[in-house]
Amino acid sequence: MGRLISNPKILALAIIGFAALLISLAGGALGSAFGGGFLGGPIPHIQLPAEKVFRVASYDVVNTSVMFWAAGLLLVLIAWLATRRMKEVPTGLQNLVETIVEFFDGTADSVAGGARHAGRRFLPLVLVIFLVVLIANWLGTLPGVGTIGRIEPVEEWVNHRLHDEEAAIKQSRKDQGLPLLGDADLHETALRETLSKNASEKFVVFSGDGLFGIVPIGRGEDAKASLRDIVDIDDPDIHRVEDDLHAGLVKRPPVTENDPDKYASLVGNRAGIIVPFFRGASTDLNTTLAIAIVAMVAVQIWGIRSLGFRHYSGKFIILNRGPINAFVGFLEAFGEIARTISFTFRLFGNMFAGEILLIVMAFLLPLIGIIPFLGLELFVGLIQAFIFAMLTLVFGVMASIGHGDEEHSASH
Repeated sequence: MGRLISNPKILALAIIGFAALLISLAGGALGSAFGGGFLGGPIPHIQLPAEKVFRVASYDVVNTSVMFWAAGLLLVLIAWLATRRMKEVPTGLQNLVETIVEFFDGTADSVAGGARHAGRRFLPLVLVIFLVVLIANWLGTLPGVGTIGRIEPVEEWVNHRLHDEEAAIKQSRKDQGLPLLGDADLHETALRETLSKNASEKFVVFSGDGLFGIVPIGRGEDAKASLRDIVDIDDPDIHRVEDDLHAGLVKRPPVTENDPDKYASLVGNRAGIIVPFFRGASTDLNTTLAIAIVAMVAVQIWGIRSLGFRHYSGKFIILNRGPINAFVGFLEAFGEIARTISFTFRLFGNMFAGEILLIVMAFLLPLIGIIPFLGLELFVGLIQAFIFAMLTLVFGVMASIGHGDEEHSASH
C-alpha cells in the first residue's frame, strides 16, 4: 500500500481505473435504477438465425457468411505473407506460422502412433480447421461486429411474420373445413393477428427518419418503443394501419413510471432493429454444422483409404454374427452422427454464449465491463478451435485402425 501511494504513476492509474469503474456503474443499466444510465444503450436484437446482408442473384448472403469468408481470405493472406520470402532462419510471421505447423505436425505424429510423419495425412485438414475456426472466433470480437448495420424498419419486421400468419390461417381454415378467404380479407386478418400478437414487441428508436441512424447514448431499454407506440393496432381503417407501418415513426413516447414525459422527444423518429453487417461466424449453427460435416466426412474417407471399403464398413454392418453384433454396428453408425452433432453444438454453444455475455456486460457496465471478458472470449476461441481440430485428428486416427486387428492382437 505504501508503495502504491509513493509511486505517482501507479496511484494515477489506480485513481483513473476507480473513476472509470464508478462512471461505468453510474452510466450503465445498474445506475439507471438510481437516476443514472447516461452511458447506457438498448440491448441489441438477438436471434439464432443469421441475418441477410445482401442478395446475389437468388442467393441470400448472411452476415455470418461474410465473416467466415473474411476468415478464409485472411488465412490465405497470412499464408502468402509468411511464405513469399522464405528464409533459412525464419523470423517474424514465417517463424510464427512454422511454429504452429511444427506443433500440429508433432502432435499428429504422436496421436497416430509416434512414428515420424505417421500423422502427416491428417495434418492439412486438422491445421486448416484450427486456423479457420480460430480466426473466425477472434474476428467475432472486433469492435463493430454485431453493432454496426442497417436498420430493419418495423414494416419489414412485421412482414416477415405476416407471411407465416397467412399460412397458419390458411391451414387452420382448411383443417376446420372452412372456405378459404380472399386475398384482401386474408391479408387484413393476418395483419391484425400479427399486430395483436406482437403488440408489446420493443424496437430501438433511432435519431432521424432515414434507413441508417445511430442510437444516442443514454437510451436504455426504457427508451425502446413498443409496436403500440408506432401503430394504432385497434384502428378499424386497415389503410391507416398500413400507412403507420410504412412510416415506421414513433407516434407516442415510451412511458416510464417515474417520468412519463422523459422520452417525449422520441416522437417522430424512426424505429426498428439493427441488422448487423458482420456477426461472428461461429455463432451461426449452419457454419459449425458445415465444419463438422466436413470433418466427419474426412474421417470416413481416412477410414476407407486405410482399411478398404469392405473392412471399414464392416464395423457398421455386422449382420452375420447375431443380433447383438448387429446392434453394436447400429451403435457405431449412430456414434458417427452423434459426433457430428457434438462437434456442431460444442463450438456454436460456446461462441454464441460468449457473444451474449459481451453484450450483457457492455449493457451493465459500459466502458470497462467488456474488457476482461474480451480476453476471456479470445482464450475460449483459441481453446474451442484447438479442441475441434484435435477431436478431428483423434477420430481420424481411430477410424484408420482396424477393429479386427485390435481383436486379433487382444487374443494373442
